[in-house]
Amino acid sequence: MTSADTTCAHSDAATDFRAAPCTAPTHTLVLPSVHCAGCIRTVEQVLSRQPGIRSARVNLTRRRAAVFGAPGADPGPWIRALNAAGIEAYEATKAGSDIDSGKALVLPLGVAGFALMNVMLLSVAVWSGASDSTRDFLHWISAAIALPATVYAAQPFFRHAWSALGAGRLNIDVPISLAIILASAMSLYEVANGGEHAWFDAALALTFFLLAGRALDQRMRRSARSAAADLAVIEPARAIRIEQGAQRSRPLDELRVGDTLWLAAGTRVPVDAVLDDCSVEVDRSAITGEIDPLALTCGDVMTAGDIVLTGPVTATATAVGEDTTLRRMTRLVATAENARSRYSGLADRAAAIYTPTVHIVAAAAFLGWLLATGDVRMALNVAIATLIITCPCALGLAVPAVAVVATSRLYRNGLLVKSETALERLAGIDTVVFDKTGTLTRRVLNMPPDMPGADRRVLRTLAESSDHPLSRTLLDALAKIAPDDVSNVREFAGNGVEGTWNGTSVRFGRGTWAGGTSDTAFAIGGRTYAISSTEDLLPDARKSIDSLKAKGLEICLLTGDSGTRAQQVAARLGVDRFWSEVSPEGKSAILQELRADCRSVLMVGDGLNDTAALAAADASIAPGSALDASRNAADVVIVSGRLSGVAEAIGTARLAKRRILQNFGVAAVYNAIAVPLAVAGIATPLMAAIAMSTSSLVVILNAGRGRRQ
Repeated sequence: MTSADTTCAHSDAATDFRAAPCTAPTHTLVLPSVHCAGCIRTVEQVLSRQPGIRSARVNLTRRRAAVFGAPGADPGPWIRALNAAGIEAYEATKAGSDIDSGKALVLPLGVAGFALMNVMLLSVAVWSGASDSTRDFLHWISAAIALPATVYAAQPFFRHAWSALGAGRLNIDVPISLAIILASAMSLYEVANGGEHAWFDAALALTFFLLAGRALDQRMRRSARSAAADLAVIEPARAIRIEQGAQRSRPLDELRVGDTLWLAAGTRVPVDAVLDDCSVEVDRSAITGEIDPLALTCGDVMTAGDIVLTGPVTATATAVGEDTTLRRMTRLVATAENARSRYSGLADRAAAIYTPTVHIVAAAAFLGWLLATGDVRMALNVAIATLIITCPCALGLAVPAVAVVATSRLYRNGLLVKSETALERLAGIDTVVFDKTGTLTRRVLNMPPDMPGADRRVLRTLAESSDHPLSRTLLDALAKIAPDDVSNVREFAGNGVEGTWNGTSVRFGRGTWAGGTSDTAFAIGGRTYAISSTEDLLPDARKSIDSLKAKGLEICLLTGDSGTRAQQVAARLGVDRFWSEVSPEGKSAILQELRADCRSVLMVGDGLNDTAALAAADASIAPGSALDASRNAADVVIVSGRLSGVAEAIGTARLAKRRILQNFGVAAVYNAIAVPLAVAGIATPLMAAIAMSTSSLVVILNAGRGRRQ
């Protein structure tokens, strides 16, 4: 493939995916307080200046930083440097869990909402004509409710703002905190001096709507897990090494190149090795995605992650530690996950411009009125009204409100969205790359037409007793056949299922094991049936491909299977572009080439060998039947099993992006009208609070329209 100019705009991302170093992170830092693109920049800039660190990448979803530095270095100075910059950090432990701050926002949100309702009821009484001592009494009750509630509920904003100011920088929580504090303080001052107006409800409304936006954002992050961690789990912790003719169990980190390993049937190969024995069959689906057993002979390569089907055998280690195939896959996935976490969403990019603008406008209003009138109280009221009106409630709700509505709609239709920026990235997709086996096709065992009913009943029992996915495909053909009574049923890893029927041994599984010559056979009472297999398209595969083409998307096929099979499937689906016999690293490389060619790529796959490609794509989707690592690497999981969910996800994402842009438009129009009124002194803090709440409600109502479409 040819590489194109990489300066092209890509997926609407302000920060493109970048390659991380080709080694595993030496340290992992937990960052509980990071919540925006500005936090990412601060963390990475601080860490890049620390001695002993080559580079660092922040994963915003998991609130962790992967640090590439000197092994064994003390992270204490790095943590202190981050703390000095206003970023809370500590070293991650292997048992440490990801940070979920969504639950921590629920109680403050509830307190703010409850207090706001009560203060608004009291405010209605004041607006209805209460005066003098009655008005003052209602104001003092409002203060007694609002001040403690505001102090408690606004703590998330206060903490982040204080940390930023202590480090000499600004973030979006600074103007939010200023608006809340000044509105509360001026309200208390007015009440203490018998003033006609108080704006406790404005402070509470600000707090409530902004907490709602942040809680919605946290809800989008909650289901994210690391696919790299799932890949690491596959690797066995120990291996059997032959030492002076004896078998010894050793931790994996003690293995060295040249060691002789003993591998029993059913075990997973711990490191890359070459086979010493004459022959063996292995399951390499973890690497290639193909479920057919692979026959190896003496001198052939065994890959870390293979499952030995026929053993025991011995093998000589050729690559250990970070050099094994499985570790390389893990690094590929971790690198792609960290890169994807750097995607700068629309709200982050808008906030980066919005935050300094708010401070400048409010400060200019205060100074202008102070110089013009000499009245500090008047100048403060104008500045507070300006801060309240410009407070980014609508901006903070624009993305999460739409995202929650869209993801809820997708969930009702059988799709689980796992990433907070998935919809924005899906909306920009122009190329869809499908894995073949398990995603578009499935291998199906075919019933021999001449098999008597009694034998079919026994086969039904054995097929139900097997965990092998191919065995399960027979159950559709045997659905109307009642199972028979088969005793002593046992499954032999890599071979098949055996049992006893009417005192006779019956077997279903590998052809040579069952006494046949075909790949799969069924032996019963001296009779052996050859069971053939075919590769069928999933029922809705062609319709789903056509639906995606109708949306103007280019469709590609990517598989580790042979060129002949890939060509046949591509022709049946009407796909012109495909790659075959591709390794997991090759799949990831092909996606990088497509992206370098200014393509925004969606990867759809289900196998462990697709994990790196799923993580490297601009966006990714996995079927619900996919392996854990593949599901966790994907942005969207199709739990319904319908392949048509791919087109549905893209269509919903495009609609959601239109809603988000409309919400930004609402926020822009609102600010264009309201800010001049506030700066001119026409809008009081109370009017500003009403205007701010109205704009937030408009944004929420516009987002809710997605439920009906």
